[in-house]
Amino acid sequence: MVATPPRRFLFRRPSVIPGFGLTLGYALTCLSLVVLLPLAALVAKASGLGLSGIWEVARDPRVASALRLSFGVSLAAALTASVFGFVVAWVLTRYEFPGRRIVDAAVDLPFALPTAVAGIALASLYAPNGLVGAELAKVGIQAAYTPLGIFIAMVFIGLPFAVRTVQPLIAEIDKEVEEASATLGATRLMTLARVVLPPLIPAVLTGFALAFARGVGEYGSIIFIAGNLPFVSEIAPLLIVIKLSEFDYAGAAAIATIMLGISFLTLLAINLIQAWSRRRFGYV
Repeated sequence: MVATPPRRFLFRRPSVIPGFGLTLGYALTCLSLVVLLPLAALVAKASGLGLSGIWEVARDPRVASALRLSFGVSLAAALTASVFGFVVAWVLTRYEFPGRRIVDAAVDLPFALPTAVAGIALASLYAPNGLVGAELAKVGIQAAYTPLGIFIAMVFIGLPFAVRTVQPLIAEIDKEVEEASATLGATRLMTLARVVLPPLIPAVLTGFALAFARGVGEYGSIIFIAGNLPFVSEIAPLLIVIKLSEFDYAGAAAIATIMLGISFLTLLAINLIQAWSRRRFGYV
């Protein structure tokens, strides 16, 4: 007879968090109470107008102008924040210089500052008689109370997302990889494009999505520097507040639902691109 090897019993190491059923139920309950139910109530309120009513709200010239401004400037600001955020993260990670810790801490200031305080500070700085605004006025550029001011405020609030999402991954890239690329004859641009950027693309896209989402829904830091002129510098969140002040709750809910739908589709597209980039460059 052939001796059979003893059976090995594999014991799963218990998790420090309670079982799957309990944690899943808790997670779904919190998600429903905090996110899903409020969004469902918003859509239910807007559905009172019907699809035709929501479409009429979207076709209103003032609403359409505010939506174009909010999403267009948010897109431009998120792109700008992603580029500058990458540079800032690279400098903070790869270089040692006096005051680096102070600069690193200053990146998080937009998180800590109340949005109204940030808006007042930006408006004072970029107003025509402000420290920066006065210099811009000399060359014929007005930043405050224009779409340019909205852009500046959105970059201000989006930059921390772009920096913090990519900074840990930059720290994980070994400098020897860049040196090996240089010894093989690659130029700096080739090393950047083929060695450094591929593993960072998912993180850059994440920072871009967070900055975009924050910019679309931002109100407090923009309202003071925007100027709030209809068809010029009036953002969609401000128009929602105006509708609420006029007791047009259905109209406010309709604008919010339109913003929710556009934001969801945009973020879904970004997530799909992010997943593709992970598969394309072999990172998970």
